[in-house]
Amino acid sequence: MEQILDLPFEVALVSLFAVVMVRVNATYWIGRGAAAGWDRARLAGALHRPKAAKAQVLIQRFGPYAVVLTFLTIGLQTAVNLAAGAARMPLKRYLPAAMAGSAIWAFVYATIGLAAIEAWLAVMAASPLGAVLLVLALAGVAVFLVIWRRRRTPVAPEDTVV
Repeated sequence: MEQILDLPFEVALVSLFAVVMVRVNATYWIGRGAAAGWDRARLAGALHRPKAAKAQVLIQRFGPYAVVLTFLTIGLQTAVNLAAGAARMPLKRYLPAAMAGSAIWAFVYATIGLAAIEAWLAVMAASPLGAVLLVLALAGVAVFLVIWRRRRTPVAPEDTVV
């Protein structure tokens, strides 16, 4: 990671773009292969998981726009690219979306992302204990938010037989 922090911005941007383009296109083709009959492969089973189902809905509703927008999310990008392949989105629609999304992702990561990594490395160097406490605090906030959200979600009434 240190090497990419030392690169000039333009080189880091192009490098990140190339890496993400390879990754999303590989994911797309894995999805196409899974849909084409790789039923025995472990990767085909990924098409039936909840994230993949959500991704399929996004692909059906928004098409290439879903592909572009997922580059601004965490955790949904791979599922949507896999779903785009499984849905056999035509390459003339997928590739421009993948290129636009990859460019956005590379730019965000080359600016904000690398700055965040550099700040994190500085915190780790200055105070490893402080870094551990920061991670624990963030994990605590995440757990709190999950519990709070579950408590706010109404529970469906049980079916009663009359």
